[in-house]
Amino acid sequence: MALPGGRANGGKEDSQPTPGSYVDTHVHIWTDDFEKYPLTQGVSPEEMMPRVFSCEDILHHAKPNGVSRVVLIQMSYYGSDNSYMLEAVRRRPEVFAGIAVVDWHSSDLETKMLRLAQQGISGFRIFPQNVPAGTCLEGEGLDRMFRFAAKANLVMCLLVNPEALPAVRRRCEEFPDTPVIIDHLARIGMAGPVTENDMQALCALACYPRVKVKVSAFYALGTKKPPHLDLAPLIQRVYEAFGPRRLMWGSDCPFQVQSETYADSISLVRDRLDFLSTADKDWMLRRTAQETFFQ
Repeated sequence: MALPGGRANGGKEDSQPTPGSYVDTHVHIWTDDFEKYPLTQGVSPEEMMPRVFSCEDILHHAKPNGVSRVVLIQMSYYGSDNSYMLEAVRRRPEVFAGIAVVDWHSSDLETKMLRLAQQGISGFRIFPQNVPAGTCLEGEGLDRMFRFAAKANLVMCLLVNPEALPAVRRRCEEFPDTPVIIDHLARIGMAGPVTENDMQALCALACYPRVKVKVSAFYALGTKKPPHLDLAPLIQRVYEAFGPRRLMWGSDCPFQVQSETYADSISLVRDRLDFLSTADKDWMLRRTAQETFFQ
């Protein structure tokens, strides 16, 4: 259950990333077997696009691009019923790791978190909705999650917008031992231009050693068009702040492959960012994720 976190920033080590060993740290899967895996209340099959995205589907995209391991993120279609994702992790733990969703209002919250960790879950996704950005991470339930995650060394994966980064910083101050991952570059550039203030707010979190960042979901950021080189300045700023050992790439499939290709995502880090050394790429495409999710 224990996961290493808070690695020191990487340098320019001369190691060679090996195609076929890359890790995609952000993928959602679901099925149209509604009898075995019912959708959560308020979700209809018509919302599922595509109708099915399975383990086989992601590997079909991943393997030709040198990706052999995948971190599955619980899909919102299922709420806090993690059964479908857990089944994938159980069947192929050498390929799949998992990030679960748990109802943080539960009276037996810590018991549920521990039980999921014992089933191979590496951490928990926090996706605050319909609450002000300034208070989106507050509440007794989230206090308990952050506290237990620190004790059990479980990752808190935060899907937040830039305006919520001050709230993230407060949580990091309160719970400095809790491993935290910021999804999708804090979605900077998703709803508007990439701004200096947003980049500064994200990079300011680098002073907390247990915070890492997913360099992911390029299709949804900036100009939202491949080859995504418009995101290079943002990625370089985050790289300079956190170092490659605290950054990890993710595709955000299947959404990545709805209007682009899988290669359009991974190639930005693998081939197009000239400020990255070979060793940097090895950390961002493989080693950071392996040390976080597969030990």
